[in-house]
Amino acid sequence: MSDAASQPTARRPHRPVIVGIVPRQPSRVLREAAHYARLHGASLLVVHVDVTRFVSYEDPDGYVHTAPINLDAVPGEALESQLRDEAARALEGVDVAWQLEMLAGDPALAMKDLADRTEARLIVVGTRKRGIGDSIREFFTGSVAARLAHRQPRPVLVVPTGEPVKDDEDPWRERQSWPEELWPGA
Repeated sequence: MSDAASQPTARRPHRPVIVGIVPRQPSRVLREAAHYARLHGASLLVVHVDVTRFVSYEDPDGYVHTAPINLDAVPGEALESQLRDEAARALEGVDVAWQLEMLAGDPALAMKDLADRTEARLIVVGTRKRGIGDSIREFFTGSVAARLAHRQPRPVLVVPTGEPVKDDEDPWRERQSWPEELWPGA
């Protein structure tokens, strides 16, 4: 059974450039992915992986059924609409065919599976947000970009989403209010 869940409304493109997105992500990630799609003469497959859902089973025809981790959760139709609007704004004026696909499960495994199924040319992801919460999550789950680079043969382009960290700056330390017992003198 696949760890990618999808219910595409259109036929998936063959040999696309895949770009992973999250809500309110800087448009630079999508625009860089579109640039590489144009260079390759490929379409762009914009992908969001819902980590709050898991694959429950897959039909023989490839239709994937998912279930929420929280059984009281409401399906994310609003999220899909938000992501579609954000992608449309970011790609406005860019001459590349694109479509949005919603997946479920582990982001690296879901994108790897989709890349295998579509024979993708390239996978594009943005860097994670800086902050203690995202650092802790990455410590336990690992970097999506690193996991993609180690688990599949395609090139992975990682696009910085924020200002680069200075050489003498601690990238995991937030400059906001830290409890004194966690970071004395902050």
